[in-house]
Amino acid sequence: MTHAHPTPDAAPHTSAPPPTGPRPWLALALLCAAQFMLVLDVTVVNVALPSMAADLDLGRTALTWVVTTYTLCFGGLMLLGGRLADVLGARRTLLCGLALFTVASLLTGLATGPVTLLAGRTAQGVGAALLSPAALAIVTTTFHGRDRHRALGVWSAIGGAGAAIGVLLGGVLSDGPGWEWIFYVNVPIGVALLLALPAVVPARAPRPARLDIPGALLVTAGTGSLIYGLVAAGDTGWTDLRTLVPVAAAAVAYGAFAAVERAQRAPLIDLAVLRRRPVVAGSYLMLVATALLISLFFLGSVFLQEVRGYTALRTGVLFLPVAVATGVGAHLGGRFVGQWGARPTAAAGLTLAGLGTALLTGAGPAGNAWTSVALGMSVAALGLGSVFVAATTTALGFIAHEEAGVASGVVNTFHEVGGSIGVAVVSTVAATGIERGTVGGFTDGFTVCAVAALVSAAATFVLVPRGKPQLTGGPHVH
Repeated sequence: MTHAHPTPDAAPHTSAPPPTGPRPWLALALLCAAQFMLVLDVTVVNVALPSMAADLDLGRTALTWVVTTYTLCFGGLMLLGGRLADVLGARRTLLCGLALFTVASLLTGLATGPVTLLAGRTAQGVGAALLSPAALAIVTTTFHGRDRHRALGVWSAIGGAGAAIGVLLGGVLSDGPGWEWIFYVNVPIGVALLLALPAVVPARAPRPARLDIPGALLVTAGTGSLIYGLVAAGDTGWTDLRTLVPVAAAAVAYGAFAAVERAQRAPLIDLAVLRRRPVVAGSYLMLVATALLISLFFLGSVFLQEVRGYTALRTGVLFLPVAVATGVGAHLGGRFVGQWGARPTAAAGLTLAGLGTALLTGAGPAGNAWTSVALGMSVAALGLGSVFVAATTTALGFIAHEEAGVASGVVNTFHEVGGSIGVAVVSTVAATGIERGTVGGFTDGFTVCAVAALVSAAATFVLVPRGKPQLTGGPHVH
């Protein structure tokens, strides 16, 4: 999983002060452990979904919200979380977010029905939205020059590791002590981090700043309403009022958000940045890549367990090369962007994703899952990994240094929200397959993903600027 982050020092070869704090590298390790939990909780639930459905009597709609609620709150409130870190202080915001995430993980594991489960996932998302930007702010202010590049490299590496370990851990825990433990495992880690972090992360004076709470609530409510309408379409159809009204409400909320941002003295998002072609292109690529990847995890997991009858552990093992392929693709994408530029890298990655997903449309209730499912998903993930890099470098490599912070925040938001929208769409398209365990619905879902990838590949030649991005720092991914 990838996230944009603020631009490092523009001149890494100049003399830089040493890291601040009593034990900066220990602080980095603890902050990365906290971030690892957040990344893990995006993918770890996918393999456990059928077990949750059986124990808590969850239907397709509730299963969809188990995934989307977390990423919706995580992405929708992340910019507000970053601003709170400025107003209240990064360490205080970090500890508040970590405490909320830890308690929410315990409550989610104790859930006895869909209401308590989704309430816990909501609280987890809010905690993540406070924790992640505050932790990154501490990393970027603790380290300088070359040390900052090394620290951000470590931060970036945990994304791929989180995705890979998440799918395997979800299978191990679901088949072992039970799906509840995919949430319980966060509790002892969270408590240990809450005790250790104050000793190694120094408190710094907060910076005076205004909070754009109305803007944050409007953009989150708008996205939630949009996802609600998309999920409802699977039950009521695309023309039913129960689909159209939430989608229309989302449009109204987005319009109100734009009006609020123009009127705010300290807006959550500078709308002028959203009119910049590189930011629009990078955000679009991030939205599509995340939507496709999380959708494939969602569809593939339910397909293997409901249609093929696989155990959660066997499913997790089969997904392991898929997660690894994402990291390999990101590594190769970094090289290709430097050699060819972001446009051909994104186009090639999305084309590869489309071809890999097309292979999945032929998967049936029998046959070798390694060649019919794992191969197609790994090919798609390899391509999407390179798109993540192209998305971030496009958004940040063609704009001025002073705009990089806002642009990275926008791309970060689209990353999390993209997963919510993608799962909502494919859940609706594949509704009959998810509810009845039949192949046809899943084939439709994979077909939509393949078409979306190939159409987006063609769109890159219009959206993405020519040339090679010129980043002022290291890779902007986690």
